[in-house]
Amino acid sequence: MELVTVTENAASQIKRLLDTEGKAESHALRMQVVGGGCSGLQYRLMFDDQVKEHDSEVRSAGVRLLIDEKSALYLVGTKLDYVDSLMESGFKIDNPNATNTCGCGQSFGA
Repeated sequence: MELVTVTENAASQIKRLLDTEGKAESHALRMQVVGGGCSGLQYRLMFDDQVKEHDSEVRSAGVRLLIDEKSALYLVGTKLDYVDSLMESGFKIDNPNATNTCGCGQSFGA
């Protein structure tokens, strides 16, 4: 099982944002799980140009992801997607390890 899989829609959006910010060659998307939110844990996405000692570097759909060791425990098998519809727009995380999620989809328990 892969650590994290990125859909084509998410990859296109990540590449577009990296290009817009002039970071396409130097940065990767860092995906973290941190304490907080109404369900206890929340996701954090940001661009980062630093690969730390305990990071996993994942490539999916042509996108480079950085995931720290602690976050990786919660993210195994996760799919990162991007939706743009009348009802919602943004990155959507489908995490099979989440035992419960909040209504906003940004917070979860495991």
